[in-house]
Amino acid sequence: MKMAGSAWRSLLTPLQPILNASARLRHLTHRFVSAAPLCESRHWLPIHCSIKFKVSRLAGTVNLPINGVRSFSTQMQTVTLIPGDGIGPEISSAVMKIFEAAKAPVQWEERNVTAIKGPGGKWMIPPEAKESMDKNKMGLKGPLKTPIAAGHPSMNLLLRKTFDLYANVRPCVSIEGYKTPYTDVDLVTIRENTEGEYSGIEHVIVDGVVQSIKLITENASRRIAEFAFEYARNNQRSTVTAVHKANIMRMSDGLFLKKCREVAENYKDIKFTEMYLDTVCLNMVQEPTHFDVLVMPNLYGDILSDLCAGLIGGLGVTPSGNIGANGVAIFESVHGTAPDIAGKDLANPTALLLSAVMMLRHMGLHDHGRKIEAACFETIKSGKALTKDLGGNAKCSDFTNEICSRIQNSD
Repeated sequence: MKMAGSAWRSLLTPLQPILNASARLRHLTHRFVSAAPLCESRHWLPIHCSIKFKVSRLAGTVNLPINGVRSFSTQMQTVTLIPGDGIGPEISSAVMKIFEAAKAPVQWEERNVTAIKGPGGKWMIPPEAKESMDKNKMGLKGPLKTPIAAGHPSMNLLLRKTFDLYANVRPCVSIEGYKTPYTDVDLVTIRENTEGEYSGIEHVIVDGVVQSIKLITENASRRIAEFAFEYARNNQRSTVTAVHKANIMRMSDGLFLKKCREVAENYKDIKFTEMYLDTVCLNMVQEPTHFDVLVMPNLYGDILSDLCAGLIGGLGVTPSGNIGANGVAIFESVHGTAPDIAGKDLANPTALLLSAVMMLRHMGLHDHGRKIEAACFETIKSGKALTKDLGGNAKCSDFTNEICSRIQNSD
């Protein structure tokens, strides 16, 4: 049966908002995947490029070359410090005091990253903060608050997009002397940091219907897979597990898994496994020692890395680092701003301190990193001068002074 043109148009009219949304999506997606990462020679790389990494053997973090091979010395180096909100300034001060006790050759350039609106109403970080990070390449960040308001961006997401911080690395290792239900956890989650459900592509199709787009690209999937295998190889890790839901999201997670499989073919010395996200969560709480290095898309990594942090005592003792494509790296505490205890000298600086240790190793300052890390773990193991969340009643300043004392006594 044939229908007149007007009849067809009447059927299509209710679908027009969806068709318009699809057209906008094609435009957004084209713009997103066209923005391949800028390589060090200042030329744009094609979407299917393969990025080679130089990975620090101890820290498992990435130094991408800038005009050749990037190297660090023991000379004074400048780090951009973003103290953050809530307890951020006081735990940042604790880290700076401990660095001073360890005589770490680091000077701090403090910057604020409160979002501002730039030309055209686009959200951006303050120019002075971006210039500092572009110059120093290295940053340490405390917790940031994101106001819950329409249109206001997540500050963490804005930083990742600004500096293309594509890989989040979070080691989860049991700390001797800090009792949890698990005693032998030693795993690393590696999260693709720039796309997936956090691509920021959302729109209203019709009233009451909102569409959020999960964007997965070959380039980003290959890049994070290569990062994970290089991390495993250079940190004497034996297994990389790709976490996915390709049985349900066959195209998006299917593409991510395909790239992981292809990359695995170039790393025959590393065992490769693949596992559904829900199965990983089940097995993780039953026996976390079965896991080694896990690599996954953005949303899965956000959830699973917090679950793994819970196995070793929580976000207050878990370090984190974000690695960018242009030699930029930002290390951070991933816990909240804790406004209820801000300014009361009650905060635990361990997460930010251990993230700073990751940063030192990334900078090639391994001796300083080992000295600070040992003093921190010895303090926790001793049970003395522990903050409330670690099982004690000491203040942040007491905990900090104990670590400083142990560093000075080790010289």
